[in-house]
Amino acid sequence: MSAKAIAPLVLGVLILAVWEGAVRLLAVPSYILPGPVLIAETLVADWGLLAPSLGVTLAITLEALAAAVVVGGLLAVLFSLSRWVELSLFPYAIVLQVTPIVAIAPLIIIWANNVDLSLLICAWLVAFFPILSNTILGLRSVDRNLLSLFELHGAGRWRTLLHLRLPAALPYFLGGLRISGGLALIGAVVAEFVAGTGGNASGLAWRILEAGYQLKIPRMFAALVLISAAGIAIFLALTLLSHLLLRHWHESVLEERE
Repeated sequence: MSAKAIAPLVLGVLILAVWEGAVRLLAVPSYILPGPVLIAETLVADWGLLAPSLGVTLAITLEALAAAVVVGGLLAVLFSLSRWVELSLFPYAIVLQVTPIVAIAPLIIIWANNVDLSLLICAWLVAFFPILSNTILGLRSVDRNLLSLFELHGAGRWRTLLHLRLPAALPYFLGGLRISGGLALIGAVVAEFVAGTGGNASGLAWRILEAGYQLKIPRMFAALVLISAAGIAIFLALTLLSHLLLRHWHESVLEERE
């Protein structure tokens, strides 16, 4: 294991040890701040309740991320092909990005009239802009000399797009995808908080609210641990995907290997 991985692991273990020691030494009640050991025990004991909720939240997150990839990618290509379309639509994409999802989530829930659909829309709204903006940047960051070479050989707009612009935009797209992965999870959790839906098909946000109502703070922390673990897993998976797609030709990955 490299020092790059060992350093954060050692720091994390030290923080958990200090946390556990402080809770025990100061006799802090578990309903105020549970220790890491109690949180781990609760996670195991309540796994049957928390695991289905984790599945619900992850399903919304991945569906929203997939929709963000499709819509953001297609819009980016469309904007690169037509400057007028970009000038007309891009300001509205910015408006959606800068508007707090908490402010518009209640309206989306009312208009959609379907909880699952409204959660998906909220998570998608948060996730799609980084893909859109990064992909546009990549499509426009093509080497001018290469563009001139394609023009010299009579390559049309579509051939230039397929063989030059899209490959050049891939690292930018993957960078936006890594950002959007975490944002999709945040959007899903925030939307679940606003919706406040309970029952067996509830996500982790509802389990946090439920635990707070019942003063089961260890369960609340256990749900938070699962959300954080899900976010880390999504980021690592997308980072691995980026590495696999770029490892043989892009400078960013080649430099890391050196």
